[in-house]
Amino acid sequence: MIKKNSGTKVAIIGAGFVGTTFAYSLLIRSLVSEIVLVDSDKDRAEGEAMDLSYGLPFLEPVDVRAGDYSDCEDSDIVVVTAGSARKSGQSRLELAKENFTLMREVISKITEYNEKCILLMVTNPLDVMTYTALKLSDFSKTKVIGSGTVLDTARLRFLLGEYLQVDSRNVHSYIIGEHGDSEVPVWSLANVAGIRLKEYCPLCSMPYDKGAFDDIFVKVRDAGKEIIRRKGRTNYSIGLSLTKIVESIVRNENSILTVSCYLENYHGVDDVCLSVPAIVNRDGIKKIIDLPLDEKEEEAFRKSADAVKEINKSLGI
Repeated sequence: MIKKNSGTKVAIIGAGFVGTTFAYSLLIRSLVSEIVLVDSDKDRAEGEAMDLSYGLPFLEPVDVRAGDYSDCEDSDIVVVTAGSARKSGQSRLELAKENFTLMREVISKITEYNEKCILLMVTNPLDVMTYTALKLSDFSKTKVIGSGTVLDTARLRFLLGEYLQVDSRNVHSYIIGEHGDSEVPVWSLANVAGIRLKEYCPLCSMPYDKGAFDDIFVKVRDAGKEIIRRKGRTNYSIGLSLTKIVESIVRNENSILTVSCYLENYHGVDDVCLSVPAIVNRDGIKKIIDLPLDEKEEEAFRKSADAVKEINKSLGI
């Protein structure tokens, strides 16, 4: 059971760039009272915890420290960022096999100490690793969440906001399916102020340019690759998106987020973890929202599911 905000403990498995940026974002937002960094490189975890702790005089009090898997015992949320990044020339299946081996060890160590926490998965391939965590942990399907396309959806809203010259927080649109190349933009439901894009654009004397929207989606889909090409990694925006997911859990917000979750007969898709809008609160996944997709979106969503299920099958899960 999630404690009150003031007593929430989060364990972060993996003290790399993503894990530590997420920890920093949690500190800034004052969402939790205790953060434990767990990493195979204990010196790095200790150094990161020290660096974060020395900034606490400027923030609300939080206990930040390095630890080990035994610190998962009373953690409310365990966030798994550990794992290898995709190398140049490496296939998605090769990456999946590499991180699947690691997840067997990581999930086993987490569940040795805690079988009641919410598991938030970040390791790639995200949807495959979320499904892996669900199967290996034997947790309830509501308690295993993948970061999914929360960030992809934010990227889409940001770029649409720029194109439409409106605050991106007033743009409503979703990326669903795989967090990866087969992800699907739900254009049929995209809107500003409750007005669908086809109607909104003429109202603001802007062309409804399908080609421009397609270009925006390509930028969204390839954003991670482009950022990595330029700076070697992505960490800031994923750290913020993880903080939003944790915020919805800790504050029991019932936020609708496109997290990766276990699907059963969702538009004909079954027994796979994919991103769809879901209500997230202190219990994890409260409810999955059944979007009224158009025919092309539904077909693309099923193809996305097939791509992920193929890797799951190759891993024997």
